[in-house]
Amino acid sequence: MPQVFLSPSTQEYNPYTGGGNEEYYMNVIIDAMLPYLESSGISYGRNDTGGSFLDSVRSSNSDSYKLHLALHSNAAPAESSGRVRGSQVYYYPGSKEGMRAADIFANGLKEIYPLPDLVKTVPTTTLGEIVKTRAPAILIETAYHDNEQDADWIRENIGVIAENLALSLGDYLGVEIIMPDGSRNGVVNTDGANLNIRAEPTVNSAVKGKIPDGTVIPLISAEGAWYLTIYSGVRGYVSSEYVRVI
Repeated sequence: MPQVFLSPSTQEYNPYTGGGNEEYYMNVIIDAMLPYLESSGISYGRNDTGGSFLDSVRSSNSDSYKLHLALHSNAAPAESSGRVRGSQVYYYPGSKEGMRAADIFANGLKEIYPLPDLVKTVPTTTLGEIVKTRAPAILIETAYHDNEQDADWIRENIGVIAENLALSLGDYLGVEIIMPDGSRNGVVNTDGANLNIRAEPTVNSAVKGKIPDGTVIPLISAEGAWYLTIYSGVRGYVSSEYVRVI
């Protein structure tokens, strides 16, 4: 039985202070979570970044998941833009399991967010990914992407946030999280070109996908001059010549 449906933001139109956007960074965090889930035997589904939130809900409802995890970042109203910080975990007030998940994930985030008193759980009956999903659901607003400190915190702590969310997920599911061997992060460095994801660690193997220059990716393991990675749900190998370890 699948255990979690991962629903990172599809809102590429929400810019981050200092560069990037909400869809990009939330998907990078989810990508960095996957090695933890796979090493721990946690099965998952994932939304399509080209779809809407309703598409995400339909995909989630197509199977029997134990949790729907939506990952976003926030922005303050225009009158206070850039001046608000914090992290919120939303849940449906009538769902005991949703509330339990929200408490677990919020307590986890308090351990890594620089202002733990600003990490809150929030009941809601209006957010579509909370009220329309069959599985217990939470929606995490990781931090405020229109605030310079919060946007920098997300960018500089991709791996830390991913590990924290994976540990909270394991706590919710009652599954021990096994740390992936040698997992770390890298940034694609191709002078503007896309980097091929290949099925095997050789230039002659099939291309499974492409990664834009400047993208942060998890480096699950090394095999010769290649790294095993995951990008937007595609697992494969990239040449280490075009990846800078961070």
